[in-house]
Amino acid sequence: MAIPAVAPSLEHDRPIRVMVVDDALVVRGIVSRWLQEERGVEVVATHRSAKGGLDDLFRVRPDVLILDIEMPDMDGVTALPLFLSKQPGLAVIVASTLTRRNAELSIRCLSLGAMDCLAKPQTSGEMTSTNDFRRELIDRVRALGGRAVARARRQGEPAPPPIAPRTRPAVSEVLNDPAQRSGPPDNSFLRRSNEPLRVRKMPAIVPRALVIGSSTGGPQALAVLFAGIKPLLPRVPVLVTQHMPPSFTTILAEHLGRVAGVPCHEPVDGEHIHAGTIYVAPGGKHMKVAQSAEGPVVRITDEPPVNFCKPAVDPLFYSARDLWGNHLLAVVLTGMGSDGARGALAIAEAGGAVIAQDEETSVVWGMPGATAHAGACSAILPLNSIAPQLVSIVTGERR
Repeated sequence: MAIPAVAPSLEHDRPIRVMVVDDALVVRGIVSRWLQEERGVEVVATHRSAKGGLDDLFRVRPDVLILDIEMPDMDGVTALPLFLSKQPGLAVIVASTLTRRNAELSIRCLSLGAMDCLAKPQTSGEMTSTNDFRRELIDRVRALGGRAVARARRQGEPAPPPIAPRTRPAVSEVLNDPAQRSGPPDNSFLRRSNEPLRVRKMPAIVPRALVIGSSTGGPQALAVLFAGIKPLLPRVPVLVTQHMPPSFTTILAEHLGRVAGVPCHEPVDGEHIHAGTIYVAPGGKHMKVAQSAEGPVVRITDEPPVNFCKPAVDPLFYSARDLWGNHLLAVVLTGMGSDGARGALAIAEAGGAVIAQDEETSVVWGMPGATAHAGACSAILPLNSIAPQLVSIVTGERR
């Protein structure tokens, strides 16, 4: 079934302005070239140190900052609050190599105000041999930068002055990059719609499980959500798919467990599902659920990406629909793209309840927006209102 939704526009009144701060010459060169090749994106400055970026911030006024974690003079965790204090509202994307320590630091940066984190390839050769990092980076720059440009327009801020051409390292002189120009995710099933959002009646059946999908801005939203749903956690299992790479999801699960005060971890294939436990999809794998002779179990699969994501929300939502039917409660939080919209509609059509985060409180209203415009939702709520609604639904005290 085609799902009507508002397709995001890539057109803005001015280019999205990006600053790249990374101590690696190769990374600065490759990332700058990728972004400069994108219509509507302008790299206004590159710096090898956080200090250089801070000193240049007022001059170039970027919309998006791509910030390295490990740098010799000042690391990203130290620099991040300084950037945000000098330019409130700056969209910061933290980029780090895939290690446990960097994953811990990246999660820390999200709590300090970064909007997203990405895992950089380990070597320059890997950067030029895979399109995944390039696509993920450009998608985030477009989504977060477009949001920043739109906010500035609404607030009547004058456009930043044009930046005179600067001498930058030519990527062709550093590395030959065979990567093809990346494009937006395949959202061919979406269509623009100006129709009012249709909200379904909230089902009266008490759910047996809660499933959650999130992406950009998700770790911060999940922390807020789990802090507020502690009363329902002993009653149902909670399964979460957050778009993140390996190591990052491990650290996220540990963080959410501390917030929620219940066991929270990445499950293994075949693990039994119990109420009072939070299961986080491991990075690089899909998490599904299935029925066994002894009860519900988790299935971890290595199938191809879905909606360009691995883990993806739709596999969890579809399998949960098949297992719990109308005794299911689903939440779609902030995130780019439309992952989760099809699965959420399947849950709603099976009689389950779906709640989406509203546009105002979402970092990016892609996933929840697509879900809302699909007509899957029984409620579209600000982030701080979702937890009380979930508690009332699970405890049977409908509002």
